[in-house]
Amino acid sequence: MDIDLENAISDASSLKQVAFVLKYKMSSFLSRKLDNKDRNNYLCSMNLASQMRTRIKKLPEGKTFGYADLRLAKEQYQAAAKALERMQTKGLIKKISKGVFYKPEQSVFGELKPDYREQLRPYLFENGKRVAYETGYSLYNRMGLTTQIAYRIKIASRSKRISINRGSLKADAIKSYAEVNEANYELLGLLDAIKDIKNIPDCTVRKALKIVSYQISKLNEKQIADLVKYALLYPPRVRALVGALLESLNIQAKTEKLKQSLNPLTKVKLGLKKSDLQTTTDWYIA
Repeated sequence: MDIDLENAISDASSLKQVAFVLKYKMSSFLSRKLDNKDRNNYLCSMNLASQMRTRIKKLPEGKTFGYADLRLAKEQYQAAAKALERMQTKGLIKKISKGVFYKPEQSVFGELKPDYREQLRPYLFENGKRVAYETGYSLYNRMGLTTQIAYRIKIASRSKRISINRGSLKADAIKSYAEVNEANYELLGLLDAIKDIKNIPDCTVRKALKIVSYQISKLNEKQIADLVKYALLYPPRVRALVGALLESLNIQAKTEKLKQSLNPLTKVKLGLKKSDLQTTTDWYIA
């Protein structure tokens, strides 16, 4: 009865419309059995299921989603879970992990699972807000810093530890130097690369500096200011390199705090020549 009724009201957009369908689609037996409270709960549940189907229908195939993506209130989660379970039974959606689903994509080779980045996405967000980002060799590979493919990736977050061991998706948790949000996670990834510049496989420090320097040159004024602000949270070698790179690019930025945070008697040893980075001496880099 539930399945037939769901199909009958799949296009209903309000409780009034659902009630109209129920008047003619419900069996008289069920109608007599339901008291007013049960009927109202049933109406709300069916209307919620209809709204969810409409929202899911608009999502692209292969995209992962959770309760927050469906714009559901927490008090709706229990009813929503039942509706999602029915959709799974019908093959409309698939479950990838607890509270995370996707619309299966069909190809000539059969059904496709979400790609790697879509599988990772739910772990990086909490209640619709970014709380973590991917870092380490997998990020540096995408930045063009290394050709090495990471078997296990790293996920950085300030507020929580995120480890994954699910099929081919494996990740270790590390602590970020700042609270992560949508506006700063790419800057934090860039600073991570500067921090690890001596230890990136298949990449010389000289080559890495060129790539990082180019990426810094593309930042706008607000992003440059944020880069300096977050660099102050990183180790001395990061602060020194950020200051040196900004000056070498003739980018007007308030780097005084970076310079003041450094110990003139401590050298950042990167094995660079003056021709590699003209401003090394001013920033205690050797």
